[in-house]
Amino acid sequence: MTDTPLDFGPQTRIVARLAEGVTDAQLADGTPCPRYAVRHVLGHLLGLAVAFRDAGRKDLGATTDIDPQAALPDVGPAWRAELPKALDELAEAWRDPAAWTGMTRAGGFDMPGEVAAAVALDELVVHGWDLARATGQPYTPDPAALETAHAFLRAAAEEGDRGEGIFGPVVPVPADAPLLDRTIGLSGRDPGWVRPA
Repeated sequence: MTDTPLDFGPQTRIVARLAEGVTDAQLADGTPCPRYAVRHVLGHLLGLAVAFRDAGRKDLGATTDIDPQAALPDVGPAWRAELPKALDELAEAWRDPAAWTGMTRAGGFDMPGEVAAAVALDELVVHGWDLARATGQPYTPDPAALETAHAFLRAAAEEGDRGEGIFGPVVPVPADAPLLDRTIGLSGRDPGWVRPA
């Protein structure tokens, strides 16, 4: 991380545009994220936006203590309004340099603010890819967010056992592949995944 906090806004806007492009008919479709349909990825994005917004604000409590693995996330009837609002609030919370300092909490884990920021950006990049692939939309993540996600996942894979990434076993990707493909491979996903016809 640099001394100047990275702006979440470009990546949150990309994710919001992808969500806006999801049709109701696609909500039950499968995704590259095992066990998650499109509606579950959207629900997870909404939950993480709220949790990391509050982590950035250092407003610790119920939203920052939720174990993301405790239940399958889902969306309610108002998700089309709630998700872009939560994403905007997430970006705004991390524009405050204080969000990046000291300790905070998300997903029930205490962590330095700088680490929480990297986790949040990684989630936005990887789940943005999940959503784009599952719904047939083009996807070009924010370059700074992608660099952060790649560095975070690479470090996690190097520290982990048996080549485990954050989301599953690392999928080998050629060293000269695009950075997004290498990042997705480090996350435990196959960058060649395509939605079923």
